[in-house]
Amino acid sequence: MMIEQTELNELKRGDPVDHYLLISRLDVRNTKAGKKYLSLELQDKSLALNANVWDNFQGLLNSSKLGDVVKINGTIEEFQGSAQIRISKIRPLSPSDNISPIDFLPKSEHDLNKMVEEFESRIDKISNNHLKSLLGRIFSGERFTNFTLAPAGKSWHHGYIHGLIEHTLEIIKICDLMCDFHPELNRDLIISGAMLHDFGKTEELKYDSAFEYTDKGKLLGHIVIAAIAISEEVKSLPGFPVELKNNLIHLVLSHQGKLEYASPVVPKTIEAIALYQADELSAKVNAYKNALSTEKKSDGGWTRFITLAQTDLYNHELSPESEEKSNDTLFD
Repeated sequence: MMIEQTELNELKRGDPVDHYLLISRLDVRNTKAGKKYLSLELQDKSLALNANVWDNFQGLLNSSKLGDVVKINGTIEEFQGSAQIRISKIRPLSPSDNISPIDFLPKSEHDLNKMVEEFESRIDKISNNHLKSLLGRIFSGERFTNFTLAPAGKSWHHGYIHGLIEHTLEIIKICDLMCDFHPELNRDLIISGAMLHDFGKTEELKYDSAFEYTDKGKLLGHIVIAAIAISEEVKSLPGFPVELKNNLIHLVLSHQGKLEYASPVVPKTIEAIALYQADELSAKVNAYKNALSTEKKSDGGWTRFITLAQTDLYNHELSPESEEKSNDTLFD
C-alpha cells in the first residue's frame, strides 16, 4: 500500500504527527529519579527522530520490536536544539494496515539499474584474468543481488538501500583517477580492492527492515567476512598467484587505515594507502552531506554537534551552478 503522509524532514516545531513510522531503536531507560521509560527512535525514508513513552509502555514493549512499524499520533517539538516527537498515542500495526517495513527504509537517489551497469562494465575492463575471474565469481547470483541492495552502514555514511554499490562506485572512480595521476599504481589491483573492500557488509548488516548488525557481523565484522570470501574463492581458481592474493586481501584488511579504526593492519602498499583515502573521501563527504540535511538546528545554518565528526557543521547555502550539479550516472 502506498503511504501518503508528509515526510518527517518537512515537519516543523508544533506540527502534528499522524504517521506510520519504523522503530529503529527501542530501549528501556531510567530517568535521574530512577523511573523507567521507553526511549524510541522512529523513522521514515527521510529522517529518524527520537521519542519517549513515559507511562504504560509495557504492552507496546511486549508487542513491538526493533524493525516493526507503529502508528503514531503526536507533535513535533524541540529538545536541546534537535527535533523530536512528543507522542500522544502509539499502537502496533494491525493486519488491515497492510504496511511493510521496506516502505520506510531510505534509498539511494541514483538509479539502481545504471549503477549495476556501471559496476559490471568496470569488471569487464579488468585486464588481469585472475582478478576478473575472482570478481565474476564473487559478484554473481544471490551475493550480487545482496550487494546491490545493502546499505554501506547503519547511519553514518551511505546508510540507505543501494548505498553499498553507490559507495563502491564512488571509490572506484576516485581510485581510477589516482591511477591516472600515478601510473605506478596497479590499476587492476586497486580497482579490485575497491570493489571488494566492503563486500562483507552484505553479511554484516540486516537490511530487510531497520538496519542492524547480524550475529555474524558482530562476531566477525565485514573486513574479516570479505577476506574469508576472497580466500575461499581463490581456492577454486587454479594458478591464482599467491602474491596477488596477498596484496588483494591486504587492501581489504587495511582499508580503514588505522588499527584503532578496526583495520587488522595499516596500509603498507601504495594501492592500500590510496584505497584508504578514497574510502575516507567517499564516506566523509556523504556523511557530512547527510548530517547537514538531518541534523540542522532550527535557528541558522549550523547543525548540532556531530559526535562522529567532532564538530558542528555549517550549511553556507551557496548553491552550485546548474552545470556543476550531479551527473546522471557516477561515471559520467
